[in-house]
Amino acid sequence: MTDLLIPYYEHPSVRPAEWNAIIAAAPCLYGVVLNPAGGPGETPDPAFAEVAARLRNAEVRVLGYTDTDYGRRPYADVVRDIARHRHWYRADGVFLDQVAANREEFAHCQRLATAAWGAGCGTLALNHGTTPDPCYARIADLLVTFEGTWKSYRTLAPREWRGAGGVRLCHLVYGVPAGVDLTEQARSRGASVHCAVPGTGAHPWGTLPYGVEPLR
Repeated sequence: MTDLLIPYYEHPSVRPAEWNAIIAAAPCLYGVVLNPAGGPGETPDPAFAEVAARLRNAEVRVLGYTDTDYGRRPYADVVRDIARHRHWYRADGVFLDQVAANREEFAHCQRLATAAWGAGCGTLALNHGTTPDPCYARIADLLVTFEGTWKSYRTLAPREWRGAGGVRLCHLVYGVPAGVDLTEQARSRGASVHCAVPGTGAHPWGTLPYGVEPLR
């Protein structure tokens, strides 16, 4: 089973070896989050379009990064970004970031999901960063129920998931020391998809996950 989701937020022209390594790791990938400019950007980026095409040719799911700002970002702006990812990069799905986790915001998220499906997105990934209300499982294919530091993750207790059975859970952990295998730890906490990177600070997702190494 593919179990690695890679949110790698570096430009292909700056880090070509790293992108080559991601594509080479295709057999173990759940998907890759494509993030040209905090979203799709204002104009198509040829380098990201090429990377997206190579990922698709390697049968890797491409998810277009779109921020929702916990429901504060206007609906039309989010839908525009989803459409751009589909039209410019032929993204297979969408990775909605900073998604609210409470039941009160579910209706707004459901509208976004409907727009994503209408645009042709086959996969809907929601990054709550914490365990959301189970209602979100009704619309998502993947729920990110943890995003944070290794220090915080070590103290995360297993939680019983009460959502629908078809959704997969994901944990994104940064600041992870070398030699740590997150696979079993994630599974013990209910997540069949994960990513563990050494990066820290404001931009941890500019580092590759362990096990994906560029050829020098």
